Amino acid sequence: MKNTGFPLKIMKQKVEDNHFKMNRGKSISFFHLFFFLSLLITHLSFSHVLADSHFEGFDAEDDDAVEEQPLDHRFIRSPPLTQSDSQATPDPETQTNPDPNPFPTSDPPPKLDPQKPSTATFEYWDEDEFEGLPVEQQSPEPPKITENATPDNPDPKTTAKPQNAMVSKKSYTVEIICGSFLIVFIINYFTGKRENENLALAWAAKFATKGSIFEKNFSLLGVGEGEDSPLLLKEGQNVFKFYASGRRYCLGLLATMELKSRHDLISRLFNLVVPCKDEITFEVYMNEEAMDQVVFAVAKKKAAKGMQKEVRDLQRFAGLVANPSGRKWVAEELSVISESKEVAGDLITEAVLEQVFSDKAFEKYGKGFISMHFSDQHPGTHKKMLLFKFALPDANHMDDMTRLVALVPYYIDLIGRYKLSSQARSKTEAARVKAAQETYKELQNARQEAMQKKKAERKKMLEEAEAKLSAEAIHKKEAKDHARQMKKAMPRVKMTRAR
Repeated sequence: MKNTGFPLKIMKQKVEDNHFKMNRGKSISFFHLFFFLSLLITHLSFSHVLADSHFEGFDAEDDDAVEEQPLDHRFIRSPPLTQSDSQATPDPETQTNPDPNPFPTSDPPPKLDPQKPSTATFEYWDEDEFEGLPVEQQSPEPPKITENATPDNPDPKTTAKPQNAMVSKKSYTVEIICGSFLIVFIINYFTGKRENENLALAWAAKFATKGSIFEKNFSLLGVGEGEDSPLLLKEGQNVFKFYASGRRYCLGLLATMELKSRHDLISRLFNLVVPCKDEITFEVYMNEEAMDQVVFAVAKKKAAKGMQKEVRDLQRFAGLVANPSGRKWVAEELSVISESKEVAGDLITEAVLEQVFSDKAFEKYGKGFISMHFSDQHPGTHKKMLLFKFALPDANHMDDMTRLVALVPYYIDLIGRYKLSSQARSKTEAARVKAAQETYKELQNARQEAMQKKKAERKKMLEEAEAKLSAEAIHKKEAKDHARQMKKAMPRVKMTRAR
């Protein structure tokens, strides 16, 4: 059983605190003191029953170190003016963890009988002594809950399922798109690769097999020396090369097929927006003594303007040639670029006009023609070259470019036999001398610029090295330079041996 003196001290302290806060200057009467003492005696008689329930958690050893706990007006109800009422003392457990909603929302608490004082409290309110207390505020009525009303906090388990389903669908859409794109990319790779191979093989079967144009005009076809050597060399999924040699006036011929990137899905989609063509380029390397001083080109008008601005030899030596009067000429869609009118007239023959370059022939057979360019000043390792560029038709329509391919051996023989007149030769030689001088000046300027650049870099490196040197090293270097300058400034004395 706990000590009964300790609750007596607490009750007295609470009584003194209440009288100190609420009294308006009046002294406590003897009657009130006697009444409270009688209540304490009554409480002590039942202390063995109420000690554990109302004073749980207090230790008997700490009687002298009791902290004062001021009353909170939120837990105090003002009694009615007609009668006295007592408020139950809150449990110590509820004091440590107060209820967040101290005012009840359902039914008001039952009033205690004033004739039977509560054994659980020692706070007595007298209507004559405590005046001006705050009026009790009515608590708001709780909201009525109907059967059809939906709760504010739904069950998280039921709401989490559709959300998780939506998240899973969204997460799988990315994987599905990526997987489908990868599958389409792989399928397109193999199909596009096969299409390019079939197109290249169709061209080789038409023009590089027995009885074809190149087999009749060249003695060696393909990349090898044997009969079983392959005709085409595959350098990429869209690049194929064909080599031929063994003909007069030239060292050899190299044909390069640059096809569409059908194996690449992105390039295929891009070609749907910006269409392009499959092209084949013939490079004929002429012998040094077989080709005279010739710069000549034929192309479509739009391409001819670009070639004249971009190609160096055409920009330096040649210009656009107007249509001559009284003679058949190329179709209106084409433009001729030549170093002189004489060269243009000699290279555009009647046979070429009838086969390809006339208006009627070009409309029917020249759909795949892009350009041809002959030059003895070609920028590269080999100066004298003939270049032909054509567009490839479909694999089933290779016959449409038969006349275009026939231009290659025809112009090899024509350029190999062609000789300039003395007047045209003098003009071409003067232009080439002038071009050689300009080239030499350009080389000299480039060398001087390179030397100046090297000097500037060396000077910059020396300045950076001097900046890293210490003060003592700089002083030694200055002394050394000064000694060198003094030595140069001293007169030279020639020593002779006396006889």
